[in-house]
Amino acid sequence: MDCCGLLTAQKEPVPLKSIEVELEVKDHVATLVSTLNYENKEDKPIEAVFVFPLPGDAAVCHFSAKIGQTEIVAEVKEKQQAREEYDDALSSGQQAFLLEESEESPDIFSLSVGSLPPGESASIRLEYVTELAVQADDGLRFCLPAVLNPRYQPQGSEVTSVQVTSVPASLVPYSLSFSARVSSPRAVSKVESNCSLDPLQYLNTEQTQATVKLAAGHKFDRDVELLIYYKDAHQPTAVVEAGQASAKPGTLMGDPVVMLSLYPEFPQSVMSSVTSCGEFVLLMDRSGSMDCPINDRAQQETRIGSARDTLLLLLKSLPMGCYFNIYSFGSNFEHIFPKSVEYSEKTMEEALKKVEKMKADLGGTEILEPLKHIYSQPCIPSQPRQLFVFTDGEVFNTKEVLNLVKENSGSHRCFSFGIGEGASSALINGMAKEGGGHAQFITGADRMQPKVIQSLRFALQPAVEDISVTWDLPKEVSVTVLSPPITTIFQGQRSLIYAQLTGQSSEAAEGCVTVEYSLAGHPSQNQLRFSLKPAEDTGLTVHRLGARTLIRSLEMEKKNDEGQPDEAVKKKVVDLSVQSGVSSSFTAFIAVNKGNGEPIQGPLTTRNIPIAHLGGMAYACCAMATPCAPPSFPGGMMFACNTMPVPCMAPRMLALDTAGAAFDDVVLCRSEAAYDMDISGEELEQCAFLSRGEDTEGAMIEEPPRDPLLQLVSLQKASGCWLLDPALAAALGKTSEEVENTKPSAVNQEVWATILALIWLHGFKMDAKEEWELLAMKAVSWLHAQNGSCVAECVEAGNTLLGCDVQKEVLGL
Repeated sequence: MDCCGLLTAQKEPVPLKSIEVELEVKDHVATLVSTLNYENKEDKPIEAVFVFPLPGDAAVCHFSAKIGQTEIVAEVKEKQQAREEYDDALSSGQQAFLLEESEESPDIFSLSVGSLPPGESASIRLEYVTELAVQADDGLRFCLPAVLNPRYQPQGSEVTSVQVTSVPASLVPYSLSFSARVSSPRAVSKVESNCSLDPLQYLNTEQTQATVKLAAGHKFDRDVELLIYYKDAHQPTAVVEAGQASAKPGTLMGDPVVMLSLYPEFPQSVMSSVTSCGEFVLLMDRSGSMDCPINDRAQQETRIGSARDTLLLLLKSLPMGCYFNIYSFGSNFEHIFPKSVEYSEKTMEEALKKVEKMKADLGGTEILEPLKHIYSQPCIPSQPRQLFVFTDGEVFNTKEVLNLVKENSGSHRCFSFGIGEGASSALINGMAKEGGGHAQFITGADRMQPKVIQSLRFALQPAVEDISVTWDLPKEVSVTVLSPPITTIFQGQRSLIYAQLTGQSSEAAEGCVTVEYSLAGHPSQNQLRFSLKPAEDTGLTVHRLGARTLIRSLEMEKKNDEGQPDEAVKKKVVDLSVQSGVSSSFTAFIAVNKGNGEPIQGPLTTRNIPIAHLGGMAYACCAMATPCAPPSFPGGMMFACNTMPVPCMAPRMLALDTAGAAFDDVVLCRSEAAYDMDISGEELEQCAFLSRGEDTEGAMIEEPPRDPLLQLVSLQKASGCWLLDPALAAALGKTSEEVENTKPSAVNQEVWATILALIWLHGFKMDAKEEWELLAMKAVSWLHAQNGSCVAECVEAGNTLLGCDVQKEVLGL
């Protein structure tokens, strides 16, 4: 094939028919079994290639294929060896299956189904285990990724990214069935999703077991997100799992492994105070793909628009006395101030003016250089640096980015936000994990603002220092910790520890783990006692998660001078991966059907299976050095290569926002440079856009009217107060005369304006309290500093004016 593009039912049949997913959640650990059903309806043998996302921290632990009545279970082997066995099998006419993780990002896998004869069906079974992340509202988040956004690859980069064939979400040609079973020692209070669910079915009277499934007719056109809520979720737990009977004692798989879930609780006196120091560096993605809608159901709000509103809220919520700066990046990067500046009315206003003008106009997604620049800046004494990163995660060099974050974790804490479906979970979770912060994902109908303010609350918590973990075990039992050391603890957030237990102990034996740390200068500790008797019915889930944790830590270890992994470390990872049956970046799953003696006739034809992308974008790729005939796409949209000065061995992703554009437009790319950018807005001048009689300018997405809450917030001063002016009156829905004439005569104008704003927030926006609570605290602090009298009179007059009934105690006055 000279030119490749979208695969349509008319041109090239897609061999993947359906995906069946069964999820089992035990407390906070999920086991997922996915069955992919293939059928070759063509008259020639095919090789089907499917590139798809998985959660970045999943441990893939089983891969098998069933052809007719024959089942072949795959083995984990060193990656190059597995590839050679796959190629050998295909060249000798045998059926073979290969599953491998991308070397650049642990959340992208490719599945090759080789030598599927005409009329033949194959069923692939894939299993993985993963921990569920705790959300700020205490829900546990499971995400089955369906959307794989193409990873931007800079021109001239040496790494060849995986080839992704994308179609608009509505054109995904295979179906999904999804069911989940949830069990926990605590009652399951509710399960929510971004997709339509059948009602939750409880399996017992204690409501500790339940099942739920997707409503019928679901297309695999978006990420499937489940949020699971338990009663009394913050209970520390320990699960001890027996070793594998067939494995040698003393090895990871032969010994018991314990998984500890710790939820340190801080004293209320410490939690009620927020620190007023810190250097806050905000890093904003302004690549072209940030112009996409956050999701395909809410076309009005773009990722960049939501991010601008969030920066406004963040800037208003910062404490007086801190320092801040704002960076933005695409193919290059910019910063608002040469270095971080003290937070004041002047610097806040200067930053806000620039934030309001931010567009998704900086090209590709190159996050490494701005991070290097931020890390090179000297830290300000007594102002711990907190890095907030906002991105849709279409980054190609994920592991390089994570290594850099890890190297600088001693002086920087990193909070990361994945915007829109398809954001790389490996990047977002990895940056927070390596940077000692917290990760959040903004998808579906989520608002970005409450999630970001919740992370700001974490950042303003007193820093936990001098963390140590000590074990108290029977003398005949020794412990090998598999997890990296705990470097950060937040109130209400879970810390996980995996450890291998070597030696024999009695049935009644107990162990104890103590976590000690310093909080706001005070020594604190939390203890967890647990039985060493192995739990029943855990399979090897805890062993596999422990192995995955150790594999990921080893993969992150320092590289040699050429940037390649150390051979001794690589061998250790390969041995551990093969022993545990858990995938790694150095290994792959390989299955060969040696029982089929009939060589397959004819050359193999490769079929790339499309996966959903979002945002009204169409993608095409080309691997030619000469002009090619334009392939046709659904709806008549066509892309063509015009001149390619050098062969591009990896596909260059060309992206064009087609929302509302005429469907029979043709786009001709003038240069290879255009293939190296997320094309949007002004960048279209890189291409000739030939429209057939329809004006596409009118198809631009209109900005929605400003949210009344953000309108009021935008008027707050850095100190926390509001001014009494016509803009405030308009935000409150009143005239200037109404606001001024009802002011108690002895009261300062700013005090009156600030009390009115607080009453309005409490009276009309309690549903969004987590968004404005920090800036309201700042306003209350400012009011206390004024030592104003007549507060009760002001609150009464304000309630009358605004039609509210808010007590001064509720306002914190």
